[in-house]
Amino acid sequence: MAGAEAGTDSLADYHNLLARHGLDRNSLLTSAPVPANRQQPALFSLAQLLDTPSRLEKQVLEDYPDAEQPRLHRARVSVLHQNLALQIIGPLVIRLFRDGSSIDLNPERIFLCRKDSSSEELSRWHYSASDQERLESDEFIRVLGKQMQHWYPLFRQQFGVSPGSYWSSVGLALGAPYSLVWNQVNVDELCQQASAWLTRFECEANRYIDWIPAQFSHQRCAIPQRRGCCLKYLLPEGSYCGTCGIYRKERLG
Repeated sequence: MAGAEAGTDSLADYHNLLARHGLDRNSLLTSAPVPANRQQPALFSLAQLLDTPSRLEKQVLEDYPDAEQPRLHRARVSVLHQNLALQIIGPLVIRLFRDGSSIDLNPERIFLCRKDSSSEELSRWHYSASDQERLESDEFIRVLGKQMQHWYPLFRQQFGVSPGSYWSSVGLALGAPYSLVWNQVNVDELCQQASAWLTRFECEANRYIDWIPAQFSHQRCAIPQRRGCCLKYLLPEGSYCGTCGIYRKERLG
């Protein structure tokens, strides 16, 4: 739960960690991804979707014919939510760590765009917020946690996205600044900081992400491991996510 200066303390600890390992904060965080801003025509806003969930039901069936199967429909929506988290929320958290403030997360300014058949990697979501709508760290933490709880019934009750899928995708987004330096700083300290950071938010994200030490190519590193599956592996173009803790054997293979 966020305390009076919890956010500021977390940012300072992160900045100190980077400095002790010779990493330039501004250079690192400025080169990180920014909230997706696409030129594709917008279909509807997240605020409209919250009011009328059937919009997404129809759009998913139009964009993905295989979504007529209930299991694949759930997978499609789960991956769309993961995209929303990683392409919109994650960069806003990175901006907070860079500047000490970030843009207000307003669902009226988040839009689902038309599917681009030329690439499955493009974000389906567009963020049009003005840079003037900024919140200081603790207010940003409070508002973001509240929004994550507000969006949850839509994806859980309307579309059947599992709690583990929803909250682990949120957790990955909230931990985006730590993922940037997963193999560049002290592993144990990074895992400790990242885990503590997730507890600042008044939501369930910290229950569904574990930051754990790992070793790849004889190098110790820190990775976020999900406690819920996004179901991307079910899709024709899908695969096992690098953070999946459920299908670990296939992932590591």
